[in-house]
Amino acid sequence: QVQLVESGGGLVQPGGSLRLSCAASGSRFNIVKMAWYRQAVGKQRELIAGVTSDGNTNYADSVKGRFTISRDNAKNTVYLQMSSLKSEDAAVYYCNAGGIILDTARYFEVWGQGTLVTVSS
Repeated sequence: QVQLVESGGGLVQPGGSLRLSCAASGSRFNIVKMAWYRQAVGKQRELIAGVTSDGNTNYADSVKGRFTISRDNAKNTVYLQMSSLKSEDAAVYYCNAGGIILDTARYFEVWGQGTLVTVSS
């Protein structure tokens, strides 16, 4: 099994910055992709940024130029640097990872527990 543990959420003022982290642990595995989603109150969960094992990234239009996703493969950790935060960025942010369990060669996909980001003055 693979587990994801997120950290870094909290309260930030509009225009401020915050960095989220998500670390994977568990069985021997190879992570192929990691991503961040968010879900605001009353809205569906949306993909906001993703990164592959070779470093290719993609972003939702709503966060392009403000958010940066990065990955430390050695630590099986993905980060989301958020800058110029707006009130509409307030949401629960979820980490997602997909890959292969080495012992079984089976694909897995897991979610973190979510971390709350509040943007308010």
